Amino acid sequence: MNTTPSYEIPTEMRDFAEKSVDQARKAFDSFISAARKTADTIQGSAEMARSNAQSMQSRSFAYAEQNVNAAFDLAQKLVRSRDVQEAMQHQAEFIRSQFAAIQSQAKEFGSMTQSAMQQSAEHTKNAMQQGVNTMQQGAEQAKNAANDLSNNAS
Repeated sequence: MNTTPSYEIPTEMRDFAEKSVDQARKAFDSFISAARKTADTIQGSAEMARSNAQSMQSRSFAYAEQNVNAAFDLAQKLVRSRDVQEAMQHQAEFIRSQFAAIQSQAKEFGSMTQSAMQQSAEHTKNAMQQGVNTMQQGAEQAKNAANDLSNNAS
């Protein structure tokens, strides 16, 4: 009859192996957490960019509507003008008011763009800092785990 010799793994070795697996799991969980946070940040940045683009698009349509309505108002005034001098006066008023409107619109677009860029930069800066902090924590945990395992092995 063939009997296999019974070899029992020492308790210290099993404890060491179990601690190694636990430490590896903790380090892996830390890195996965950082990756998830990064993915969430990217998603948040994309949503912020989409929201800012929607705001600018909405504002663009509102300005276009204002400008076209102003042109129609001018056309109506020109049609009702009694003479060339009155028509020229309406035209001059239109040019002045549209110039002011376009300046105001450009200023608002510039402000909206600057605000969107600042929000995006701040969001990205915070996300990067969180990612670095999480990675540092994970690296520190992995280092501590390696030290613990090394000390326990001795």
